[in-house]
This record gives sequence, structure tokens and C-alpha cells, in this order.
Amino acid sequence: MSEFNKEKLDDYLGIIRKYMQVRGPMTQKELAESTGLGVSTVSRFLSMKTTEINPQVVAKITAELDIPLHEMIDFVEEHFSDHFIRLVKFYKGDEKKEQSAQNAKAPQQQVNNTSGGFEDALVDTIKSGTTGNAQVNSNPTMKIGGKTRTMPFVTDTSNEDVLKERMAQLTPRQKAYVADFLSLDIDARDLIVDLGNDLFRYFRQRGMIA
Repeated sequence: MSEFNKEKLDDYLGIIRKYMQVRGPMTQKELAESTGLGVSTVSRFLSMKTTEINPQVVAKITAELDIPLHEMIDFVEEHFSDHFIRLVKFYKGDEKKEQSAQNAKAPQQQVNNTSGGFEDALVDTIKSGTTGNAQVNSNPTMKIGGKTRTMPFVTDTSNEDVLKERMAQLTPRQKAYVADFLSLDIDARDLIVDLGNDLFRYFRQRGMIA
């Protein structure tokens, strides 16, 4: 299912050109540099030479030019609108600002790995977001250093000891990522999951994950 209405692409490109003048004037090269996109990527997109419309490209350009979302409502398909709005906020940094404001209001929770504080905090967080005895099983197979390894993971809120044991096996870097992820609000978590799914698909295509 397409994320964008291709029949409205020409209208959206017209909006981009308008705001390149309003925010600048700005050249294609300057737009590419400010968004972190390749010059050729921006050029092909603006000249309608791309076969598929990349949501990341659209969101980055929309965020950089600060295009009002109501001006492109016909271009974004309804089923994709909520996700697209989150993407634009992400690239504008609005979600990071909102999270910082929330963190400033709430006392920061200290995570102490040696005392088991991380595992306890993680179990409490997961339990607060589930009902009943929810359980998620995953056995991803990954190629690391030329070797194939299976890494079983079980999230069982009915057995806190098992969950704590699993979390204790994480590296400090992985624990820091989990802690940062759980500190996000629900919309930001969904955004990270959506971006992560794109990465997983890429890794599978490259044969890095079975």
C-alpha cells in the first residue's frame, strides 16, 4: 500500500519549490546539504525521476523547509498520516525537545547495574505497559564475525526472575539503549520501532540476519 498519492506528487513538488524560495532562496544543492541527502537524490526527486517515493526523503525535506502539514494533506495517504507526522517531528527535533521538557519535570531515575536497579526498573516498566501474563518470544539468528548465532529472548511478565536474567546478559551499551528507549513516550517508541523494522529488512536482504 502506497504511503503517498502519486497523482498529487506534482502539487507537492510545487510546494517544495515555493518554500525553497520562502526559506531561502535555496538551491537544490543547499537543500541537499541541509537535509543530509545526496544532491543526486534531491535532484531526481524534484525532477520526478524516482520510481518510488521515499518517506524519509519527503519527511526530511518537509521538516527542513518547515512546510505546514495542512498544505500537503492531499499528498499523504490517510493511513500513513500519523506515522508521517511523527517522522517530520523526529527530523525537526520536536520529539527530542518534548522529551527533554518531560524529563525536566520528572525526577531522573538512576539505573545502577551492580545493584540490579536496571533489571528491576526494566521489569517494572514492561509490566506497567502490559496486561495479564503477556509473553513475547523471539529467536533471532544473526551472523556475527562470520559465525551464525541464535540469541533466544523471552519477555515473560509472569516470571520476573527470567526477565531480569535476560536483561543482565545485555552489554552496557545495549542496556543504555534499552533505558533510552523506555524513557520515550509511546509515539516516539513507535517511531523507533518503525525505523528499526526498516533496518531489519535491510539486514535480512544483505544476509546479515537469517
